[in-house]
Amino acid sequence: MTTFDDREKAFEDKFRHDEDVLFRVRMRRDTLAGLWAAGLMGLNTAEAQVYARQIVEVDIGTPGPHDIRDRLAADLHAKGVDISDHRVEREMGHLLTLARQQVNAE
Repeated sequence: MTTFDDREKAFEDKFRHDEDVLFRVRMRRDTLAGLWAAGLMGLNTAEAQVYARQIVEVDIGTPGPHDIRDRLAADLHAKGVDISDHRVEREMGHLLTLARQQVNAE
């Protein structure tokens, strides 16, 4: 193997690792967002866990950057929670930071 091959493999390994971390951060953020919204909707612990899993599945199954925000906002509005899309998006930004910290601490 040449130095170029070694560097290429190292780059590919780093890319794979970074993508794995990004995936775990997004899944953690989605879970936290689901739990946050479930709390606002007054769901019990078991219902909140199920709802959070559904939110994770929405992110995996639906393309686009606002799929989670739109789902959370729609569900919150359907339950009578008065909240803006901006507030939901702001909370998701906060939860993304928290998710990064949690995943990096593992």
